Amino acid sequence: MLTLATVIKISNMKKISIIVLAFLMAAPFGLKADEGMWLPMFIGRLNYADMQQKGLQLTAEEIYSVNHSSLKDAIVMLSGGSCTAEIISKEGLTLTNHHCAFGAIQQNSSTDHDYLTDGFWAYSKDQELQAQGMTASFLERMEDVSDVINGKLTDDMDEATRNKTIKMLSDSIVGAVCTEENGFNADVKSFYEGNEFYLFVYTTYTDVRLVGAPPSSIGKYGGDTDNWMWPRHTGDFSILRIYTGQDGKPADFSADNKPLVPKHSLPISMDGVKENDYAMVMGYPGSTDRYLTSYGVQQAVDLDQPARIKIRGKKLEIYKKHMDADKATRIKYASKYAGVSNYWKYFIGQSTQLKKNHVLEKKQAIEKDFNTWANSADANKKYAEALGLIEAGYNAQNPYKLSSTYFSEAIFGSEVLYYSLYAGRLERTLEAQAKAKKAKAPQADQDKLATQINGLIQWLKSTIPGHFKDYDAGIDQEVTAAMLEMYYNDLPKEQQPEFFLELVEKNKMDFNKITAEIFEESIFASEEKMNEFIIGTKQLKTLQNDPARQIMVSLYANYKEIKASKLSAGDDNLDKGNRLFVAGLRKMNADTKYAPNANSTMRVTYGSVLPYAPYDAVSYSYESTLKGVMEKMDNSNPEFVVPEKLVNLYNDKNYGPYANVDGTMPVCFLTNNDITGGNSGSPVINAKGHLIGAAFDGNWEAMSGDIFFEQNIQRTIVVDIRYVLFIVDKYAGAKNLIEEMELVKTPTTAAAASPVAPEPVLEVAN
Repeated sequence: MLTLATVIKISNMKKISIIVLAFLMAAPFGLKADEGMWLPMFIGRLNYADMQQKGLQLTAEEIYSVNHSSLKDAIVMLSGGSCTAEIISKEGLTLTNHHCAFGAIQQNSSTDHDYLTDGFWAYSKDQELQAQGMTASFLERMEDVSDVINGKLTDDMDEATRNKTIKMLSDSIVGAVCTEENGFNADVKSFYEGNEFYLFVYTTYTDVRLVGAPPSSIGKYGGDTDNWMWPRHTGDFSILRIYTGQDGKPADFSADNKPLVPKHSLPISMDGVKENDYAMVMGYPGSTDRYLTSYGVQQAVDLDQPARIKIRGKKLEIYKKHMDADKATRIKYASKYAGVSNYWKYFIGQSTQLKKNHVLEKKQAIEKDFNTWANSADANKKYAEALGLIEAGYNAQNPYKLSSTYFSEAIFGSEVLYYSLYAGRLERTLEAQAKAKKAKAPQADQDKLATQINGLIQWLKSTIPGHFKDYDAGIDQEVTAAMLEMYYNDLPKEQQPEFFLELVEKNKMDFNKITAEIFEESIFASEEKMNEFIIGTKQLKTLQNDPARQIMVSLYANYKEIKASKLSAGDDNLDKGNRLFVAGLRKMNADTKYAPNANSTMRVTYGSVLPYAPYDAVSYSYESTLKGVMEKMDNSNPEFVVPEKLVNLYNDKNYGPYANVDGTMPVCFLTNNDITGGNSGSPVINAKGHLIGAAFDGNWEAMSGDIFFEQNIQRTIVVDIRYVLFIVDKYAGAKNLIEEMELVKTPTTAAAASPVAPEPVLEVAN
């Protein structure tokens, strides 16, 4: 986190502009931002006093402990960090966001069982559905291994040698931790731009099942229109269950598996929230870039983000046209559309708010004062080169940045081209086999190649059902034509491969003609042709002549050449410059607490339930209610359809014990917690360690927050746990799930005086 008070000397204070003064939020001035995604192993030392001041009633060890059950043991990393979830029962019941389980819902849907539209509820465990491909990981422990790795690094190492050394040491550390007996998996992650390193050890479960999901008219209420916006009225939740083998250890899906017995499950608060209540988030934030310099901001705003917005917008236009025309297609492409759409709007919002929130100017002010310090007598002179290296890195990259962006967004945006990459290793091994036969290589070498080829063919065969299950060649053909045309028109011709340019010229820039040939002839556009290829005898010739492979090979080779010859030099300067810049900031302000950027490792953030006022004469309450759902209702608009049963529950005020004291039904609320992508589904926890909601979004006005935390307006949007319970109980009638949970309510003043503590609320009134 880059707060100006950490980089400006007292002697320079009079020179600071008014806009910079407004931003100063650090300790020397007695103000404390809620910025910070903190490693839980350090909160006892770094954050605990501040957390207590905000209202926390737990000990640091009750939050994170290696030796005892703690909150960390209820926190789940889904599918390697795509989302977060939390354990809410002693039988492995798990809560996350609707959009986090969207793929599992879509995967199990069909025109006969449209769980996306209708929702899904398992009223007994034998009705639960497999969430194929979804995994659930629990953090066992984290460990600082910085001394081990930094002890082998030197200042005069070039970046390639440095990276190779880090990887070798990291692999060795992981190998020593993970054995077949303990079943752990582990990772060593870099922090503070390569200045520190930490080991994370996990247990990962592969049998995850879908238990409950509201209809999309609740779980995605507001659709793209309301995405990232407040006030929000979305019941963005789904319920999963984690299963183990009979021995309690991770096991692949099996009817014989049993529900996980967790080390800790979160009690669920029935108290609701009020302004200034303590709120804590634990989860796996994916990526922030708070140490990004002004040069990086300029590149994002001028080059990268406009291109991503344009490319994704075109894909969405094509997807939507076909999805609106056919129900089966809508189900097939629902998850793909959601994935493209979410970050399409994110890039629009971030680009807009980087400008509106004057992030470039704030970064430039930080850099000006850093340079003053770095060139002073008090500083180590090596830090003086940091910003020069960073500037040189971006200057080297900028002319070629769009080649990278268009390759990742447009070329990889074509399903047929991307899928053809799956055969790359097979093609190279087949070529090696042909050369070995021609050279009459030893039979043992030829047998080894034959074994490798058989394994690669079997692996490729295993990908076919999953790829084609939700694939429409007609849609992909239209998308591919659009992507290739954008690539051709928007990139300098000298940055495009000769093969592709000749192909376009030969077809007189008719991209529909080019793609028609691809989809007529390529094996990668047809499940039938792929299955024929698997059992065929001329596999090398087939791959070499495949039009999708030919185009993709040329485009990929061109991208790799540009990356190696143009972008890598910039990368090396950026890596070294950023490492020195961050190390310098921390050295310059040794008394300041800096949180590392998010990188899909467990973090704790803490703050309060708060409203906000983003604009002049505009202020927002911290809570939305079911009344707002009804006010937005427009059953002619798919984004704002409200199910009839929910309307009836609202009209009858049939809220059970889940309503506010004033009789309103809460839906969502706001906190000032620091979160980002990957935190979706993270538990929002009160001062007592009880679950009060699930985080699912940030707010539009602070979408520059991944790069620069906006103290006054940054908010986390949370689905209130009482709305979750209301939908599960009153809407779905899934009381079997409610009965699994531990519902707790703070006693009234009279009850508190009783010598006998009240029982948890385990039964819910009708």
